[in-house]
Amino acid sequence: MSAMLALLVYLANPVLGLIHARDLNPPLLNSYDYIVVGCGISGLVVSNRLSEDLTVTVLCIEAGQADNYEAIIQIPVYVGADIGGIYDWDLSTVPQTQLDGASRPMPQGKVLGGGSILNAMCWNRGGQDDYDAWEYLGNPGWGWDGILPYFMKSETYTPVDSTEIVAEYQINYNPSVHGFSGPVQVSHPKYFYPQSVNFFQALNYLGVPTEYDQAEGTTAGAAFVPTDLHPTNQTRSDARRSYYDPYASRANFHVITGQHVTQLLIEGVSENLAAQNPSTGGNTDGDGGVSGAGLGFGPGASPPSASATVDPTAAAGSRKIKKDSSTLRVLGVEFAPNATAPRQTVYATREVIVAAGALHSVQLMELSGIGPAALLEQLNITVALDLPGVGNNLQDHCLVGTFYPYNNASYPSPTELTSNATYNTLAEQEYYAKKTGPWTAGSPNALAFPSLPHISANTAKILSDATAQGTIDYLLPGLDPTVIAGFKEQKDSVIQRLGTATSAAYEIINNNAGSLTISIMHPLSRGVVYINSADPFEPPLIDPRWLSNPTDRSILIEALKFNRQILATPSMRELQAAQFVPPVDADDAALNQVINNGIRTEFHPSGTLAMLPLAMGGVVDSNLLVYGTQNLRVVDASIFPLVPAAHLQAVVYAVAEKAADIIKTAEATIEPGSVPTSLSMPPVTTLQASTQSINPTTILYGAPPSSVIGNLSVGAAPGTLIGLLSATDLTISLTANPSGAAPTTILSSYLPSGWPANAQKSSAAAASISSSVVAVLTSAGIPLPIATSFAPAVIPTLSPSSTTAATSDKPAQTASQTEQSIIAAFIQWLISFFHLTGR
Repeated sequence: MSAMLALLVYLANPVLGLIHARDLNPPLLNSYDYIVVGCGISGLVVSNRLSEDLTVTVLCIEAGQADNYEAIIQIPVYVGADIGGIYDWDLSTVPQTQLDGASRPMPQGKVLGGGSILNAMCWNRGGQDDYDAWEYLGNPGWGWDGILPYFMKSETYTPVDSTEIVAEYQINYNPSVHGFSGPVQVSHPKYFYPQSVNFFQALNYLGVPTEYDQAEGTTAGAAFVPTDLHPTNQTRSDARRSYYDPYASRANFHVITGQHVTQLLIEGVSENLAAQNPSTGGNTDGDGGVSGAGLGFGPGASPPSASATVDPTAAAGSRKIKKDSSTLRVLGVEFAPNATAPRQTVYATREVIVAAGALHSVQLMELSGIGPAALLEQLNITVALDLPGVGNNLQDHCLVGTFYPYNNASYPSPTELTSNATYNTLAEQEYYAKKTGPWTAGSPNALAFPSLPHISANTAKILSDATAQGTIDYLLPGLDPTVIAGFKEQKDSVIQRLGTATSAAYEIINNNAGSLTISIMHPLSRGVVYINSADPFEPPLIDPRWLSNPTDRSILIEALKFNRQILATPSMRELQAAQFVPPVDADDAALNQVINNGIRTEFHPSGTLAMLPLAMGGVVDSNLLVYGTQNLRVVDASIFPLVPAAHLQAVVYAVAEKAADIIKTAEATIEPGSVPTSLSMPPVTTLQASTQSINPTTILYGAPPSSVIGNLSVGAAPGTLIGLLSATDLTISLTANPSGAAPTTILSSYLPSGWPANAQKSSAAAASISSSVVAVLTSAGIPLPIATSFAPAVIPTLSPSSTTAATSDKPAQTASQTEQSIIAAFIQWLISFFHLTGR
């Protein structure tokens, strides 16, 4: 029976139908075709796209809650105000000893929609060279031409409708590189600060061009970037509003929130008991040491947080795998709402897709035994797969705030929204009445991405010094040779591109109030993310190691000096800036002090599960499959081999759109698995029966479609089993069907392809299989009388000839393999047709 026919069988009878339209946090099925861990941008995109195929089931599991459509999230004027709030993981870095020794906040979205709920809403793509470098590093199909269609697929772009604004602010667009029917609304605010014009004029005066349309992948210049903003109601168009809310009623698309995935369940690998057992550890929302910190587009150092106590560096180790790398299979996931709660389990018959972000995806991998062996062994975690690249290659756009307040009062300033109550009230009234005015313009839009040759006469020396560095000079000691080899290739690529006038070296974030924040776009510094405990509710150690490579510091010094040139141009002198941080006469030592005190994240951690060849420290291949596994993929910013010169949300949307197509293409060659027999099912006390008895119908192998539908319409027929499940005491009675024919079959879609349709009976085989079934069921907590009743009645048996003979489409298999396949199929049948849902 085909998968489509199986679905029709389910849906043809409401009594049988397990899959129906669900609200958020529905009762769970025991297994899904796809389980996605993390319902941020990438997780919701992939879940949505996979569930477009109504014959598959998809579950997305999110640790955070769903927002309540609060104004602080929806309205652009509040951008950054919810950092450190209830939708933030509130993580912190380890002390940054290469700077001032202080920790920094590392905000990450803990909410349905992830970072798209908290971010600054900027929507740009980076340069063509960024993605061509991905392809050059061993990832065919990931160059600019390969990813551009997915940038377009994700967006509905609405250009500025005023020709005067287009001309004044140089907001042009090329329709051939934009999408006009995608889920995310991308547009521009209904208010433009005139200081942006002065800024662009200054850059042009100094030789930095304004890009015609940054979406073309020509990044090295100034650009008024769009935002993920609904053009009509001027509210944030985040991942939840774009990829979940409009599709929440899709019957096969289930989302649960407030559930923390504690580990992956890997076939043949013992579980992490520290993750499995309830604990008292972990941090909760809002206690990470930062509250309402904003986006950091101003001056000052970040507040310190609690420091780590263990050096996260793991020594190099040889590859270790507890099962053959060609057969390592993830069976499902374990999860819980908090550290003290009992763990729950749900299984995946096709794939598990990790989309928890560049920090938490690493944590989940390592908790599950995938990562550097030395680290895992130190924490008494069974090494399922020794992948040294896990947690390494952390890249981030670090930024430094500046403070040059403008004193020309004839220019409207965004600071008036906080300093002038009357002005803010009028702006609020305008927003709610007309959806125009300053409240629509919270995000910084007038940006620049200069190349190094654009701004510095020292370009040749900076790049010469970088080239002369030894590969390991500024890396952590003890890294695996493959990780070092990968960095060498990355370093060569970055240095080559930094020498061109078409590749962005850094970003200038203009807030129209006197801050020209600078941020490195192509860093050579590499950090790490490692777990510090086998407890999944303890946050990971995060060490971005910003500016550990001196090339990054040299570029920031040049950028701060270029800010002085910008402020000295005729157009910027009109604004009457006061240069406070850094002061106008600051020498290199003073500039370094500003950098050391002011460095913080631009919220773009990436690269920690890099899409690179295994010999270069890669963790996933170009199909996003984790090396050494059959069915584990990663889809989030952690797979970036090199961080692109962009704000990352549009990039993550595009990567996830492409990933969904990759998975759909692979689906044709992936045979559905079944609920595992090597791991115990939830005990009977944790199973919930349907509120009414069920009359499940099973179909004979080889039965034509007409007889299948007939069985559903006329009731019991030869070859069907009537099983009654009591909602009160979980007792099952088996009743012979009217014809007296023995029930001999399971829904065929759960068995391997090519399974013989004319199975012959064998009493010896039946006894052996029944005994094994009873053992599996009783070990899972099912009472012996029930297990004993089910086994001989439901499981078909095969003759010795049919279990050993090969056919044209099915290789020979042993009787033991056949037995295990049947047992697995039976368990899947039991779960599906008796509505047992994990609690």
